[in-house]
Amino acid sequence: MFKTIKNALKTPEVRKKLIYTLILIVVFRLGCYITVPGVNSIALNEAMGEANGLAGLIDIISGGAFSRFSVFAMSISPYITASIVIQLLAMIIPSLERLTKEGGEEGRQKINKYTKIVTIILALVEAVGLYLSYKSSGIFVNQEFLTGALVVAGLVAGTSLLMWLGDQITSKGIGNGISLLIFIGIVSGLPRGITTIWDLIFGNNEFNTTGLLTAIGIIIGALILVAGVVFVQQAERRVPVQYSKKVVGRKMVGAQSTHIPLKLAMAGVMPVIFASSFMTFPAMIIQIFVPDIATQTGFLAGLYKFSIATSSSSVGIGYSIANAIVYLLLIMGFTFFYTYATFNPAEVSNNIKKNGGFIPGIRAGKPTTDYLSSIISKLTWFGGLFLALIAILPMLLRFTNLNIAFGGTSILIVVGVALETVQQLESQLAMRHYKGFLG
Repeated sequence: MFKTIKNALKTPEVRKKLIYTLILIVVFRLGCYITVPGVNSIALNEAMGEANGLAGLIDIISGGAFSRFSVFAMSISPYITASIVIQLLAMIIPSLERLTKEGGEEGRQKINKYTKIVTIILALVEAVGLYLSYKSSGIFVNQEFLTGALVVAGLVAGTSLLMWLGDQITSKGIGNGISLLIFIGIVSGLPRGITTIWDLIFGNNEFNTTGLLTAIGIIIGALILVAGVVFVQQAERRVPVQYSKKVVGRKMVGAQSTHIPLKLAMAGVMPVIFASSFMTFPAMIIQIFVPDIATQTGFLAGLYKFSIATSSSSVGIGYSIANAIVYLLLIMGFTFFYTYATFNPAEVSNNIKKNGGFIPGIRAGKPTTDYLSSIISKLTWFGGLFLALIAILPMLLRFTNLNIAFGGTSILIVVGVALETVQQLESQLAMRHYKGFLG
């Protein structure tokens, strides 16, 4: 990885893309410290000092922007939710499905446009909900309509700017812009995790042997977890494909052997991100209509506690267990949904048949489709269970006295985005190398 980065810095075009990406990341981090107009900073510190549950989860993803009530307080979560909505609608609406599968570049741009429109609508709803939720807490200068309009406009503008930054990084920089913004937001909490480990060892200015052993255990566990995530993300099942001899023009092209690389975790971290957004969505909606829901009882209060149990330790073990089960099922469901949305065994089988290829020992046509479907199903079950087990690790850690900023979901996202970015760097370097050779 370090060799790849070193070579990238030596290549002028790739170096410019890296610098451009870093500049936009700095803009993102600066925006996390710009408070929304109309907010009382002193009252904000008092109110956010006790933030947990849903607020704590949003704060981790936003890189601390939520606890400062900055213009990036909502982070990119409305965009993620909008992406889920559009992908689900594509399964129901035939015209959207055609755009997704057969539209090509023009179809992709239209889908992107629809996603942004839905994002603005969701951002507006979420911004109004946040304002109403904290209106009675005294963190705003006053409760006039103008103040509310400024707060909502600032939050929606911040999310819109994050969408633009993500698009710019994707088109002119290195890596997937939206994923990188989430990555940077999570990594910004790393110093807090280091401070927690330091306090375990030298709490109250005294050396603690038990704390040292706990810290060593945490570090070893984190290294094993990262190694496991890297192994699963990079592992692949190679399906051999044999192509027979055929005439191309006036030449006879000889037989050749190749393979179809099928990733063990083909869906990546997207199922975890989708499931997290899906689980916290009810709490966001409930807070819009019932700002003081956390202090109430009844069905809505129970649904709210169930929704935030992913990131809160104060809701009770019953809510946590029920939340963990539903969370696991959602991750499995989204893993199958995302895998089959990106890999169609029937389409791959037809392409192999059209090009005169076959899988050794498997007849072309439907048997090949069934064979590929069987492999994908087994890989998806394993990948989904792995993602689910990693994602519910923070729930297990909450029953200890540890307050680690990095949970299983965070590590999945960080490792996945890092690997994807390094692979894009390598492909950029390979492309420049071939251009230089041909030139």
